[in-house]
Amino acid sequence: MTRLTRYLLREVLGVFFLTLIGMTAVMMIAGVLQEALRQGLGIAPILKIIPYLLPNALRFAVPGTILFAACIVYGRISSANEVVAVKALGIHPMVLVWPTLIVAFLISLIAVWLNDVAVSWGRQGVRRVALRSLEQIAYGMLTTQRAYTSDKFSITVMDVDGKTLIEPTLTFFGMGGGETLVLKASEARLHFDAKDGVLEIEMLNGRVMVGDKLTYRAPGITRERIPLGLNNEDGRRSPSHYPLRLIPREIRDQRRELEKLEQEMAAEAAFELARAAFDQFTTRQWEQKVAARRDAQSRVYRLQTEPWRRWANGFSCFFFVLVGVPLAIRLRNSDFWTTFGLCFLPILLGYYPLLAFGADRAKAGDLPPYVVWLGNAVLCLVGLGMLKRVIRY
Repeated sequence: MTRLTRYLLREVLGVFFLTLIGMTAVMMIAGVLQEALRQGLGIAPILKIIPYLLPNALRFAVPGTILFAACIVYGRISSANEVVAVKALGIHPMVLVWPTLIVAFLISLIAVWLNDVAVSWGRQGVRRVALRSLEQIAYGMLTTQRAYTSDKFSITVMDVDGKTLIEPTLTFFGMGGGETLVLKASEARLHFDAKDGVLEIEMLNGRVMVGDKLTYRAPGITRERIPLGLNNEDGRRSPSHYPLRLIPREIRDQRRELEKLEQEMAAEAAFELARAAFDQFTTRQWEQKVAARRDAQSRVYRLQTEPWRRWANGFSCFFFVLVGVPLAIRLRNSDFWTTFGLCFLPILLGYYPLLAFGADRAKAGDLPPYVVWLGNAVLCLVGLGMLKRVIRY
């Protein structure tokens, strides 16, 4: 019995690790190249960014890889009538199944951790490397293309002389209450302060415009510091960027903020109703408060959903194997690509849409956060049904 368990674990883990290395390498190459092209990164930043991209590549590779390993091993032993031989010896067929299910369970725990690390440490690391390289990236693209554009600002120049920009135009999006800020100069130099997320601009004969209106001229040499808000998202990170250990605290803080907003709105509404000032409920100020309350409530829903989503994503490994093992045994096909395709295609068409539906509805507050496990629950029912038939026959 122990020898049979060791044999199965050796086969499954051997295929799993070999395939995982290959898939991760391919995904890393594709991810690094994509990030390098998008950010305009040089060789040094690319080397720095690789460790931060590795958890993200692994969290996508692990579920498919463990399913692939299960399909290969159990499809082969079933086609070789090894399952029939085990039954003929009076050994319960679950002896063939439970070692791989235990391995899949342990790998699922690791996958949860990878999901957590990838979206917190990994994303923040990529962001830091990009921020520290922003000055180099901008000057490199301005030298070769005479233009640089990001989601926060854009720069166009007539020419670049070393570190001096000739006749630059800098456009900052969504500054000053949503207005576009435009800086023009005869010459300018840039320096990015990565610590504070500020772009420092030294201008010669500069002009500053907000929207289409000229605000002021700045003859001679002047310096401007433009906060870009790149280090955080208006002081708050996205719920998907928090590590699991910090989410409960953030939920408590957000609920207190929501409660404070609701109390302020209730007090103001009571005052306006007492003096019959019903028109105050249609003012822009009241609409802004309603929008702030709605955003705060939405953030609570998203924070509540995030831990459930990460655990559901991680434990997809276990439920993939729960479906893949009995299916491979029943198909009795040594062609592992056929077995893997017949197993993975329904998962791709069924599991991931259910996961996306559950996450979307939970984040909107229409359904409780545990609905993100709907796809896993469906796989569990299907897997247990097929496993029962394998044991019976």
